[in-house]
Amino acid sequence: MIPWNERLQNLQRSGIRLYTNLAKTVPGCVMLTIGEPDFDTPREIKAAAVAALEKNRTHYAPNQGEESLRKAIAEFENCRGMACRPEQVLVTAGATGALYTALTGILNPGEEVIIPTPAFPLYESITLAAGAVPVLLDIRAEGFRLTAEALNRVITEKTKAIVLNSPNNPSGAVLSQESLDAVKAAVAGKDIYIICDNVYQGLSLTPCPDLSLDAELREQVLLCQSFSKPYAMTGWRIGYLVCPEKVMDRLLLLHAAQLASIPTFLQDACVTALGVSTKPMAQVYARRRELVCRRLKEMGLSFPEPEGAFYVFPDVSGFGMTDAEFCTRLITEGGVATVPGSCFGCPGHIRISYCCADTQLEAGMDRLERFLQTLGTNQ
Repeated sequence: MIPWNERLQNLQRSGIRLYTNLAKTVPGCVMLTIGEPDFDTPREIKAAAVAALEKNRTHYAPNQGEESLRKAIAEFENCRGMACRPEQVLVTAGATGALYTALTGILNPGEEVIIPTPAFPLYESITLAAGAVPVLLDIRAEGFRLTAEALNRVITEKTKAIVLNSPNNPSGAVLSQESLDAVKAAVAGKDIYIICDNVYQGLSLTPCPDLSLDAELREQVLLCQSFSKPYAMTGWRIGYLVCPEKVMDRLLLLHAAQLASIPTFLQDACVTALGVSTKPMAQVYARRRELVCRRLKEMGLSFPEPEGAFYVFPDVSGFGMTDAEFCTRLITEGGVATVPGSCFGCPGHIRISYCCADTQLEAGMDRLERFLQTLGTNQ
């Protein structure tokens, strides 16, 4: 057989998809795996896409993105406090495209990327595909916070980037200002990039400090953002990367080699999306969070209090089995699907997604409680 790229050898299929697919083989299984809003895309956003089609906005867009959308994104980020110019914006295929372009664009083989865990598994996969080395930094012992001591233990002369995701997938934790101060102290002025994956910031329940707003770090920050989560636009596959202008030229060439451009009419709709409030959906997620957290506490499960996104990350290490076995049995015996924490670099936990209907959540919590009762009986 003709060999392929050896870097692909270490890549793994998404555990989120694997357990979702397993759950689909169990009739009536309650799905609490995928982080996809159950809301439909707001009507005005869809209407903008239809209007763009009627205007025959179906031709190639510029590689970097439509100027109208890049200007709207720059204005949106400026309103948040980030000094951003349209020239710094690259429109991508979701935050996935932004992360892939950012990481593969800055990494050389053998360089290291610090990934605080638990973490979305894509960071590790992209790092490996680039021939670089993921350095997983488990921050559970620090209460899901970053400390200067922990960072200094893992930063080396090969460190090229650190990935920050706040609110966090899968824990829902928000990095404190003290955590960000520790990151800044460790990397400021060094040849180390900060990858800010901010896809859940619009769904934060508490103030969410953000290093992408720090003027002193402007030349080190690569901001990855998506329309998927806050605007219920997962299937649209649109996001963006904001980066220093000095690296945009090269990253734009990399992006163009993967994907010439994002569909024009979808970009027109995204301009409208930036004017849509995410608060109504965030309020629903907050209510669902209370429902799930209350039920888990009643079951005696411990977890970091989620402060954003739409996930809870309970500890199941005390049941005499791996988290993978727990999730498999929960699907096949309990009829409810979650994702093992080991898929996020933190064994012993499971991720529960609460961005689904209240009735589905209630059913899922009822089934989880009955499953735990059977384990207690069998212990």
